[in-house]
Amino acid sequence: MANCDEGYNCDRCGKYVDNVKVSELYLRYVLGVVPAEELPREPERHIRCTPEFAQYIVHPNFDPLACDDPALDKRNLPEQVRRRQEKLFTRAWLRLQAVANSNLAVDEYPLPDLVNGSSA
Repeated sequence: MANCDEGYNCDRCGKYVDNVKVSELYLRYVLGVVPAEELPREPERHIRCTPEFAQYIVHPNFDPLACDDPALDKRNLPEQVRRRQEKLFTRAWLRLQAVANSNLAVDEYPLPDLVNGSSA
């Protein structure tokens, strides 16, 4: 999606990432992890090709995904940490679904409360 939302191939599966709704790069951007100026330089991936992040999205419209890496598997985290991550990633994913169908400028995509320094 970087470079004026043109899209790129996923650096894990090699297939085209055709919109922000499925973009792990834009998910990280919505979370405030990737600054806007880095979008053209960061690797693109499908959210589902990144189980270390996708496992935290808990929503009826997102098929659950497990992470096979024991060091990153959310099931190995304390429940309070896991729930906090699930809430945050699910909010970011829902935001991504909403902005994809809006007229918002890209700089308005990040979760507002994360941009202002708080979280949750």
